Amino acid sequence: MKRYLLTIAGLAGCFVANGQLAVTAQDYERAERFMSYNTEKFVDAGAVRPNWLEGDKFWYTSKSQSGTQTFLVDPVKKTRILTTDYQEQQAQMPRRMGGNDVLSPDGKKAVFIKDWNLWVRDVASKKETQLTTDGLKDYGYATDNAGWKMSDRPVVRWSPDSKKIATFQQDQRNVSDMYLVTTNVGAPVLKAWKYPLPGDKVIATIRRVIIDVENAKVISLNIPADPHRATLSDDISSSGTFDDIDWKEDGSEMAFLSTSRDHKNEKFRIADANTGAVREVFEETVKTQFESGRGAINWRYLPKTKEILWYSERDNWGHMYLYDASTGKLKNQITKGEWLVSRLLKVDEKTRTLYFLGHGKEAGNPYFGYLYKVGFDGKGLTLLTPELGNHSITFSPSDNYFIDSFSQPDVPAVVNLRAINGKLVTKLAQGDVSKLTETGWKAPIPVSVKAHDGKTDIYGLVFTPSKMDVAKKYPVIDYIYPGPQGGSVGSWSFNASRGDHQALAELGFIVVMIEGTSNPYRSKSFHDMSYGNMAENTLPDQITAIRQLAKNYPIDTNKVGIWGHSGGGFATAAAMFRYPDFFKVGIAESGNHDNRNYEDDWGERYNGLVENVDYEAQANQNYAKNLKGKLLLAHGMMDNNVPPSNTMLVVDALIKANKDFDLLLFPNSAHGFGQFSPYMMRRRWDYFVKHLLNTEPPKEVGLRGTTVPPSRN
Repeated sequence: MKRYLLTIAGLAGCFVANGQLAVTAQDYERAERFMSYNTEKFVDAGAVRPNWLEGDKFWYTSKSQSGTQTFLVDPVKKTRILTTDYQEQQAQMPRRMGGNDVLSPDGKKAVFIKDWNLWVRDVASKKETQLTTDGLKDYGYATDNAGWKMSDRPVVRWSPDSKKIATFQQDQRNVSDMYLVTTNVGAPVLKAWKYPLPGDKVIATIRRVIIDVENAKVISLNIPADPHRATLSDDISSSGTFDDIDWKEDGSEMAFLSTSRDHKNEKFRIADANTGAVREVFEETVKTQFESGRGAINWRYLPKTKEILWYSERDNWGHMYLYDASTGKLKNQITKGEWLVSRLLKVDEKTRTLYFLGHGKEAGNPYFGYLYKVGFDGKGLTLLTPELGNHSITFSPSDNYFIDSFSQPDVPAVVNLRAINGKLVTKLAQGDVSKLTETGWKAPIPVSVKAHDGKTDIYGLVFTPSKMDVAKKYPVIDYIYPGPQGGSVGSWSFNASRGDHQALAELGFIVVMIEGTSNPYRSKSFHDMSYGNMAENTLPDQITAIRQLAKNYPIDTNKVGIWGHSGGGFATAAAMFRYPDFFKVGIAESGNHDNRNYEDDWGERYNGLVENVDYEAQANQNYAKNLKGKLLLAHGMMDNNVPPSNTMLVVDALIKANKDFDLLLFPNSAHGFGQFSPYMMRRRWDYFVKHLLNTEPPKEVGLRGTTVPPSRN
């Protein structure tokens, strides 16, 4: 009898009071099989990375379970043959400079920063020549500092003839400082850098210059210094070079944009590269914030015809317009309709044709991008990639062909080679996930529901356990990134693993990712829905979506968890504080909980200037007293993107409100946690298992890379 009772007691240990099966170390091990480092090896032939040769020929390698194959493709002959002799072909590829040099278009010169000044190096002779002499600390040439993003690589734009450089002298002498200190044995090391905040009287400005490299002559543009602003993101070098610059081919003129501090006004200007004289062409002013495209700047200066290709959302959708560069007058709107141009890829001035990615014109998911062409006059709009999916395009060197890779979140990629008119030349690759499926893998489920307003379509992905109990309801975990410069899903192309979402689902959850309103790739009004109130964080949409999804999926809406990183950390804490009866468990990582403590450009772009917007009312710490559920806060102590003071403000408020919470700090860690990321993932799994499944997680399971080597001080 005693042995029988012990057996019963042992079995009881596998369950908790509510009947939930215990989660074991073996369950964690099985869940980890769904991480990318364990799934990608089972995906065959899903990508083509061309190595271009003369005559638009190219070779590429394709991996499969049986090994690696190399193909040589000749678009003219329409041939694709297996080859093993590509070493000579590989040698024909152009050599690129590394490090912090920026190479000229002809490959003969490289510019670099030394002692706050700009220098040029002759690639062949190694001779170095100083180009500027008056650069100072915090007033240096071509220096890169967006507050959260910095590099020693110079921010410049070479002229096409490799004779001139467009750059600036960045003035941050009176800009406020940010401070972080290391964790180590002995005296900590202070890290200090310029980091302006929203509302600061002084922000970084740029004094625009053109440098005649051959004569080491600096030509100052005859305009006041511009705010450190650009049209694409909260940096002026998001594309890896100086943004919002377009040269005339002979280097005699340079077109550029000046962006106001609040991103509401854009001035299109053309500078004489020899004298520095600047001509005002036209300007555009908007009510919220101006953006020039998605992932790339869409405007172009066409000096041969004295025209400007311009991107604007003035009719509520992102479209292309044609301007007269001499008069600044609009000639005609090129694209129009309730859809948008996301990225201008190619301009053929001879045929007066644009090639671009468009979103929302085809039926179905508006986040799928398709390649189109259209004439400068707006005529001849043609879809060049008709297959359903999200398309990625690579043009051949001659622009006579392009490689089209398209996929869906649940459908692997197909890669085609097409002629410039869209005609199919040959299929290059077909993604195969059959081996992956045999391992038990399953794709996420694309879904569409209504937003909080009850009428707007919003989209997302649902991750369910690969083995589901039909008689069971599952707790739901909402992964959130509210943008507004991006969304929760991110790329809508196929990916065998998206973070740890499927892995979490395998532990006994349904995981959802919802692109809420106020995110990009939709209309201007859609994108601006949270302008001036970023604390909304798409949360009403998230709640509405989960309730709708519960009608079709076995979701327990009484057990809702939420987590996110950075902006998602901000949104997670806001969810726990503002909707405490709906969200029961939250993990807020690296959150910008009070945007008065986050770099100036992001908040002032997407939220407005402090004098016009109540930032105080949006700060999470002011609502910490409302916490009812379980909240884990996490932050890296050397986070130079979102300073840890953001989380400390919430910690302070929670303590003062006598609230229980959990805190995880990573010494010497930056924004993304780096080597501590696997540890954070394990702690995330533990937290949801314990507080949403109401069972003890296995103790200190070692996920891949979790073991952190001792630091060397």
